[in-house]
Amino acid sequence: MTDQLIIFDTTLRDGEQSPGASMTRDEKLRIARQLERLKVDVIEAGFAASSNGDFESVQAIARAIKDSTICSLARANDRDIARAAEALKDANRARIHTFIATSALHMEKKLRMTPDQVLEQARQSVRFARNLIADIEFSPEDGYRSDPDFLCRVIETVIAEGATTINVPDTVGYAIPELYGAFIKNLRERVPNSDKAVWSVHCHNDLGMAVANSLAGVKLGGARQIECTINGLGERAGNCSLEEVVMAIKTRKDYFGLDVNIDALHIVAASRMVSQTTGFVVQPNKAVVGANAFAHASGIHQDGVLKARDTYEIMRAEDVGWSANKIVLGKLSGRNAFKQRLHELGVELDSEAAINTAFAAFKELADRKSEIFDEDILALVTEQDAHQQADPFQFISLAQQSETGERPHASVVFSRDGREIKAQSDGNGPVDASFKAIESEVKSGAEMLLYSVNAISGSTESQGEVTVRLQRSGRVVNGVGADPDIVVASAKAYLSALNKLHSNAEIVAAQG
Repeated sequence: MTDQLIIFDTTLRDGEQSPGASMTRDEKLRIARQLERLKVDVIEAGFAASSNGDFESVQAIARAIKDSTICSLARANDRDIARAAEALKDANRARIHTFIATSALHMEKKLRMTPDQVLEQARQSVRFARNLIADIEFSPEDGYRSDPDFLCRVIETVIAEGATTINVPDTVGYAIPELYGAFIKNLRERVPNSDKAVWSVHCHNDLGMAVANSLAGVKLGGARQIECTINGLGERAGNCSLEEVVMAIKTRKDYFGLDVNIDALHIVAASRMVSQTTGFVVQPNKAVVGANAFAHASGIHQDGVLKARDTYEIMRAEDVGWSANKIVLGKLSGRNAFKQRLHELGVELDSEAAINTAFAAFKELADRKSEIFDEDILALVTEQDAHQQADPFQFISLAQQSETGERPHASVVFSRDGREIKAQSDGNGPVDASFKAIESEVKSGAEMLLYSVNAISGSTESQGEVTVRLQRSGRVVNGVGADPDIVVASAKAYLSALNKLHSNAEIVAAQG
């Protein structure tokens, strides 16, 4: 038992499994750099065997990140494990995280394997992985709903084969804190070689108890690693929230008696980056990173805080990075100041040409709004990434007419593979008209699941950040666009979603 708690961040793997939250290699690399700045112990960079794109992302992160352990998920088979090891070969510190389901339901219905077959596959997989990389994590998927006797056999076996971390996931968010903590404690007491591995918890938030369950697994069960994500991002109701776990441990050290390596000053910046990259807006009343987390509306509360902050605040806003929410640049700022701010935000552009392009876009934005915030810069760089990736659809310009008593009309100019396309349409509003104009030429057949507008910063000058979620043939994607003009931001977001939803071969633009 140690008083050090390992923070394992899986935003780039489990978090990305949220419908529409897929990220590009460059976006993942930018977030990984922010996680390194946050001093996350282990970064699960992806699932290398799942696609060439994921392999390249894991490989790029393994090469770029020096201070955190880089991990890749792998199913319990030789192909996945070998692919993960290959992607991780340039990492300073590497970990393979292999898994196989152990609940009766999953073994019968999903794997169609007997318990003995699952046990043997777990054994062989950990043995194979241990010969490639020294740091091996094993997860019995749906572990909390597994038979404890069988689970003990599996865990004892994989530790004997060299697993250095044992993660017991509550895969479907079914656990209750007291019961989950007791479950972990029972396993640790019954597995003879349990002291040879670090025990970890991975909880989903289906019943809203992922953080509570994770902390119970630590306090009551003796686990010393928590798997979590920025903003609690993840499939279904999400994962255990990194910022909530970290600040619970820091604020209530009197109870938990644990230390974490996390530099909490970078929490808010990480939250903003993940939110803007994925298009998943943070709710205002979200603990620690929500806009209202340190706001006081009640007169009694305001009076108390003015007299003594600790009357109603158990932690300081500046300790998690809210003090960084300030104007940093304006139209008179020079290139070096802009470049330095990019570095402070964890943005590393590939070349001087890329920096020049981003700086030109910054200057253009600064001419349109006098106050440039960190969020504006992140949104700007995200948009520049889309252009650099040569996505098939690129926004060029938009004109719209809207007045009371008249049907709104929009004219949109965009390009497909460099060919300029002009489209126009009426609609119920200027945004609807813009989308219909684009669709009149693209004919994607996609269904819109979500349209959301969020102000990036305060004031009427703020850029609007629009998220558009589209679905086609079961695939769900988010597109994000930002601009001081909400209608322009909407068109950019729609085109961004189309770029993610379709390859060049899947969309055929109308031939005028």
